Amino acid sequence: MAHHPRTSETETTPTTGRNDGLTRRNYVRSLAAVATAATSLGAAGTVVADDDYEVIEAEGQTITIDSGETWENKLIDMTTGQDIVVTAHGTDWTIQNVGFDGKNTSGTGSATFGLSDSDPSGSSTVENVYLGDGSDSHNGSSSGHGQTAFWVDPDHAGHVDFENVNIQEFADNAIYASAPGNAGGGTIHVDRCFAANCYVSHFRLATEGSTVTNSSVYVDDSGYQGRGIWAWAPGTVEVEGCQIEMHGHNVAIDAGANGNPTEVLVSDTDYDDVAGIGENAGSTVELEDDVGTDPDAFVPDGVPQSAEEAASGN
Repeated sequence: MAHHPRTSETETTPTTGRNDGLTRRNYVRSLAAVATAATSLGAAGTVVADDDYEVIEAEGQTITIDSGETWENKLIDMTTGQDIVVTAHGTDWTIQNVGFDGKNTSGTGSATFGLSDSDPSGSSTVENVYLGDGSDSHNGSSSGHGQTAFWVDPDHAGHVDFENVNIQEFADNAIYASAPGNAGGGTIHVDRCFAANCYVSHFRLATEGSTVTNSSVYVDDSGYQGRGIWAWAPGTVEVEGCQIEMHGHNVAIDAGANGNPTEVLVSDTDYDDVAGIGENAGSTVELEDDVGTDPDAFVPDGVPQSAEEAASGN
């Protein structure tokens, strides 16, 4: 399944928004978590917490999140073999506690999430999301590699925070957020996230003020082998407190694309020096003194490790 890097790549928009209005079959599943505690007198008691989440079967539908809306506590059943697309293009929206159960084998080559914040002074949030079951490499378009996890629209003008997100085994970018670099100019902050074995790249950013902090990238021989972090023009993109473990595959930190230079500032981070650093088209990657080359990627505290854990908010 090994894939090899390319030094240039066009900004292509994954398909989103197909099949609006299709019926969703939803139901609510309750989980009861029972904990037994003993008091100092030896008496035992039980504490019961009911965590409700909605289960949505993927049926080719598109779900649209409006400005000011919070979309939360959803478990998406991908074992149907069909696709689902979630879009949010207003402002002040929140996506939280969402887990995808099963690999996306729909072959549509869409973006699971299509996002932007339309207000230059606005901010939106993605937190506690599990996309760890990945996708196959099929694509409905001859120009694509496969499924993208998160696509940030070129018109993104505000700010989006990604927090506690787990993305693994996606065939075409984990967080694809470089398109606003030549358009809306909005910023992205990836914090306490984990991405592994995705192709093309794991965290792909472009705009001044966009950052990756306290996050890990892991690539080995078992999955897609994309870049660790890929910075596009105009920059500057900042990387701080990260572990980028590549096992020699692709490029750990890649700067610049399509003949356009950018700048990356890296601090308090370890990266794989065999995979190394790419400085394309006059780009620069500046390494602070606290940057090392002994990465040990890990899942940050608070990042969900299953679909159910994410959906229940635990």
